[in-house]
Amino acid sequence: MKKRVPVSQIMTTDLILLNLTDSLEKAEILFKKHKIRHIPVVSGSSIVGIVSYTDILRISFADVVEESDSDVETVVYNMFSIAQVMAKTPMTVSPSTTVKEVVEILIKQEFHALPVVENNELVGIVTTTDLMKYLLEQY
Repeated sequence: MKKRVPVSQIMTTDLILLNLTDSLEKAEILFKKHKIRHIPVVSGSSIVGIVSYTDILRISFADVVEESDSDVETVVYNMFSIAQVMAKTPMTVSPSTTVKEVVEILIKQEFHALPVVENNELVGIVTTTDLMKYLLEQY
């Protein structure tokens, strides 16, 4: 296995983003459309949070009630904002952070994604899926 590989070589750079003013319904649509589990939340060009699909599922009552899923989800989503659901001021890494260091952070902090920031600008995101793809490439 290669040593000292920077996270910039494995991170996702084609970012799907949410703004603080976006709705939770928009977040769910993006999660499903792009088959992703984490979306950075930005205000202007600064990252202010990260929302996961699990965060969205946590507030959805759709699986517990008998009404149509979309009606219930719309009501629930209108009760909360992105700012209320997201993880605020997420831990970030730089593009030069090594893959090994990222793995250590994810294990210790029990995260599944880390935004990658350079000069206070979001340049990517590294997820456990990115790490697994990298591991498979090594075999």
